[in-house]
Amino acid sequence: MRRAASEFRGRVHKYLQDRLSEGPIHLTLIDPDKVLGGGMTAGDVREVAKALAEAGTDAFLVGGSIGVSESSVDHVVSMLRPAGLPIILFPGNLTGISREADAILFLTLLNSDDPYFIVGAQVLAAPIILRYGLEALPTAYIIVGYGGAAGYVGRARPIPYDRPELVAAHVLAARYMGMKYAYLEAGSGAPKPIPPEAIEAAAKVKGEVTLIVGGGIRRPEQAKEAINAGADAIVTGTVVEKDPMQAGEVVRAIKRK
Repeated sequence: MRRAASEFRGRVHKYLQDRLSEGPIHLTLIDPDKVLGGGMTAGDVREVAKALAEAGTDAFLVGGSIGVSESSVDHVVSMLRPAGLPIILFPGNLTGISREADAILFLTLLNSDDPYFIVGAQVLAAPIILRYGLEALPTAYIIVGYGGAAGYVGRARPIPYDRPELVAAHVLAARYMGMKYAYLEAGSGAPKPIPPEAIEAAAKVKGEVTLIVGGGIRRPEQAKEAINAGADAIVTGTVVEKDPMQAGEVVRAIKRK
């Protein structure tokens, strides 16, 4: 039986845009495989979620590229729910869809060589999303540089860090395709974040598209650099798993902008 719908059901996009009207936002990424396989208890997750909510994170993303099942996503969503923030699915595949969340990044991996990740998975997922009543957030997913597991699994051709014009062209394509969000991804555990030059080039052509940047952002100054270059939203994940206190500092740095 479905749990009672949260207050954010059907209004996550509006919530994010309202928060963006006040300044840059922060999204905390929680990978079920790393959380459940990394020895974190439900109490640990709730404690970290509460601390990050108090620091100012705006929403939680839940998902990962490998080792994720619908039941594991359900479990993590239930752990995060007491923090009182929207929970948005960030699926690596169909197994990352959960009826317990509020919304889903409806991703198309623009620089994949595999049609499955461009449109195939989306066609298969669409009826499930409708049945679960999830709010779909049309998002262009663009792998840059390192790429990590997301790039490997998604068979992407990562855009080189030193080719900002290609990053901009992909974001512009997302805009012309009617996407509401464009997510520049360096990959989980990336050795360095996406260069500010690439973010700046994308920001110049994004129009009304919300520009999300993630991967390799571990320190407050890196987050501020991305915001100053034109990012609307910053995602941190690995730092949350390794050092929740440092993750909180990243959030506060964005909110002090």
